[in-house]
Amino acid sequence: MAVNIKSETRRILNDPEFLALQQGGLERLGRLFAGQTPEKPFVLAGQVSGGQCNLYDEPERWITEALDDLAGKVSTLKDADVYRPLSVAPWPYGVHFIDRIFGADVYELDPGNWQVRVLKTPVGTLPRPDLAADPTWNTVRRLATAFTEAQVCVPFYGCPVLSSALNIGLNLYGQELLVAMMVDPEAARRDLRVINDVILDLHRWYRGHVPRAQLQMVETYGRIQPPGHGQICGCSTHLLSPELYEQFIAPLDEEVFALYEHGGMIHLCGTHAQHIGAWRGSKVFRAFQMNDRAAQDFEQYYDRLRDDQVMYVNINPAIGVSRQRVMNHSHGRRVVLI
Repeated sequence: MAVNIKSETRRILNDPEFLALQQGGLERLGRLFAGQTPEKPFVLAGQVSGGQCNLYDEPERWITEALDDLAGKVSTLKDADVYRPLSVAPWPYGVHFIDRIFGADVYELDPGNWQVRVLKTPVGTLPRPDLAADPTWNTVRRLATAFTEAQVCVPFYGCPVLSSALNIGLNLYGQELLVAMMVDPEAARRDLRVINDVILDLHRWYRGHVPRAQLQMVETYGRIQPPGHGQICGCSTHLLSPELYEQFIAPLDEEVFALYEHGGMIHLCGTHAQHIGAWRGSKVFRAFQMNDRAAQDFEQYYDRLRDDQVMYVNINPAIGVSRQRVMNHSHGRRVVLI
């Protein structure tokens, strides 16, 4: 289906002034990744737009509606204190996008709240899906293709949730995956390998089909990174001991980041500090995005990680994570406030 973008939308989203503002913030972020201390705190609050039509039925129209909406938000790029980059970021099936590709029963509990029913098959028997014939994957390819065919250079494009092998394995099997790690480790390794290979293929596709300067690998409100960085979701590492993580998961996570010239970011939202030693020792782990419980351990991450590893901290005074607390400890160095 052809992409019918309005001429005024195309003009605005290719405007050199707005492109310079978008890229200027990205360059400041790049300097922070390079170890420079910013003159003022780096605050990130991306502006994300989506279409109003049914994404699953009309992906091309959804993209054009999202771009029309973004064209009305370009003035936010002029904020001198907060970096507000513009992006289109479809999230089909939420964090259960990959689960659906593997044939799991993914359903919408209420609008926007996607859930999954675990598989009834045993760990160790997961078939590799045929991506070329998969309707879920076809939909997101159409979304990305529509974005690139629109030929607008200002907005970023955020991928669906490609997650991580551990997160997807637990979505598909629940606690049975953890049990298998202990009683049938080869079965667990076999299915984690299948999952990670599919995730790698999806990363490779996006890297080959979306312009590098515009590609962002996940949620674009608070996880924008300089080009050449990947992203994985590390939520469920909360459940693992350091030994199990290093034996089963760390090599798979590193494979994803190895696709990117500058490594990547892991999202954390629970109690994960037991893995700081493994992450400090891995050159490809470059950034840590911390929400909720993970953000309460900010000082541990800051003090124990390397000087070239950056922390994105979700400010939430209700749980004791205040901007003042983060700034007093870091002075703004290696820190993005979200």
